[in-house]
Amino acid sequence: VYAETLNLAEKMGKTCTTARDVPGFIANRLLMPYINEAAFALYEGIGSVEDIDKTMKLGTNVPMGPLTLADFIGLDTCLAIMRVLHQDLGDSKYRPCPLLVNYVNAGYVGKKSGRGFYNYSK
Repeated sequence: VYAETLNLAEKMGKTCTTARDVPGFIANRLLMPYINEAAFALYEGIGSVEDIDKTMKLGTNVPMGPLTLADFIGLDTCLAIMRVLHQDLGDSKYRPCPLLVNYVNAGYVGKKSGRGFYNYSK
């Protein structure tokens, strides 16, 4: 079944990767701590939203910074994934940033609500 699924995906023009069945697989295991750490940098006053995003865009050649990306994904979704990683893996490095929790509790869940790390209601 696995080989057939890979073959079908490739016929559809998709590029496949393989990961063990663990919380977060590959993408969320790497991406969500990156976004969470950016939220901690903001929470701790290390830089502004704009400066954190600009630093990562320019410094790592990504199309958008982590806080913009979080707003597009949805802060509620980011928080839910961080909670699963923290609970299931039991490692404090996956502890959700308190600022992320506060924003979600306030209804600031990103672009879809008009407010997240950035204000989209303008």
